[in-house]
Amino acid sequence: MIAETICSAVSAAGLGLAAVTAYRRRFLAATRIAAYALVPVGLVLTGVVAWVSGMVFKPSVWAGFGLLGLAWLLFMITRTVERRRAAKGPGAGATGGGPPREAVAPTASAPSLGGAARPAPTTRQAPTAPADDFSDIEAILKKHGI
Repeated sequence: MIAETICSAVSAAGLGLAAVTAYRRRFLAATRIAAYALVPVGLVLTGVVAWVSGMVFKPSVWAGFGLLGLAWLLFMITRTVERRRAAKGPGAGATGGGPPREAVAPTASAPSLGGAARPAPTTRQAPTAPADDFSDIEAILKKHGI
């Protein structure tokens, strides 16, 4: 009941402020203040204030918020532990850090078409670029006098 009284007083003060603002010929600001002033009374009449005040003063609601906070904290702890394990190396996974697995050759993932696996290429040649790569760009720049 006290919450409804406070909301009504806030609305009355806001409407008084809106009247003073309108008296000073600032009608747009007065309308905006009146709109904000009517919100608390609207919340009282719809029952939102009673619902919120009933929720705030119940210990079971606070216990629920506490459990939600605990659940969030546990989620954050598990995420932190997983990230630290992933940063340590490939051996430390969700299974708890067994022996590290050996590296696999890149050709091991290639499909086998019978016979032995292809040997890995030893050297890779860089693609040769034609000498006049920038000739088009140079022509455009010369055309514009740059």
